[in-house]
Amino acid sequence: MLHLSNVPGNPKLKRRSGCPVSISLEMLGDRWSLLIIRDLMVRGFRTFKDFQGSSERIASNILADRLRKLEAAGIVNAEVEKADARRVNYRLTEKGIDLAPVLLDLLVWGARHEQTGAPDSLVEEMEKHREQFLAEVRRRWRERDSTPLLPKFKVGRRKHE
Repeated sequence: MLHLSNVPGNPKLKRRSGCPVSISLEMLGDRWSLLIIRDLMVRGFRTFKDFQGSSERIASNILADRLRKLEAAGIVNAEVEKADARRVNYRLTEKGIDLAPVLLDLLVWGARHEQTGAPDSLVEEMEKHREQFLAEVRRRWRERDSTPLLPKFKVGRRKHE
């Protein structure tokens, strides 16, 4: 659902402008935030340790900072695990899961124009069955299914010519 006026936000936050692209980039404009969202959305990551084990090797201080910022922006919730109160699990909010089409478009665009580790066949299937893929992402989120949706990619696939 698109809200065009009176969008609630942090009243203390000073925006550079009212441009929706600028506002989105203020929240998501660094690579770590989008990679954390990707890992929550399609890799089934839930814990700080999961994120630290990612192939991008984010430093723990940066990871803690980005998780805090994503939580403050209402994109991620930190939930204390019932079985072990010392453990925190992260989960996308509805605002966060609504980024699924954006991440899919970034994946397809990157695979189309750059050398990536994503297999051509997988990217083509995701493009061809876009709505089904997005529906599955949302279903897994709704049902709290943390089974990885995408495999780990190997580096070295050639870009499309």
